[in-house]
Amino acid sequence: MSLVARAIYAALMWQERRRARRAVAPAASPGGAAHLETGKRGETLAYWYLRRQGYTVVARNLRLHAGGGELDLVAWEGPTLAFVEVKTRSSDEAGPPEAAVTRDQQKRIISASRSYLRRLKQKPVNYRFDIVSVARDASNGYRLRLIKGAFK
Repeated sequence: MSLVARAIYAALMWQERRRARRAVAPAASPGGAAHLETGKRGETLAYWYLRRQGYTVVARNLRLHAGGGELDLVAWEGPTLAFVEVKTRSSDEAGPPEAAVTRDQQKRIISASRSYLRRLKQKPVNYRFDIVSVARDASNGYRLRLIKGAFK
């Protein structure tokens, strides 16, 4: 586990806890919506969380073809290539974040991952689909949970 990844992840979580204590909602960027800013922050936290867990991230927000979906994160965990979907929620009203990965979205992710695998010179023997669930906790900032092999 990289010392730099641990330090950056700890700093991001400290910042989010401070923001939660002050009860400041994520601010929207100029011309953007608050939910997009929340999603962007969740993906950044997930990136550093995976790095802290020992993953080697090779791609972020990768669009491979016009009709397909986007791969949030592509990372190696040892000899296994993980296609990671990040779901961020600012409240629990709609259920846990991972519940938002619908069957149609899974199909788009699988299609995009096949395009990615075709482009690799060396085909990985093992790959899987993971989800990083990022939930905003009113008192502590964000809670992250990694679900390995979330779908096939």
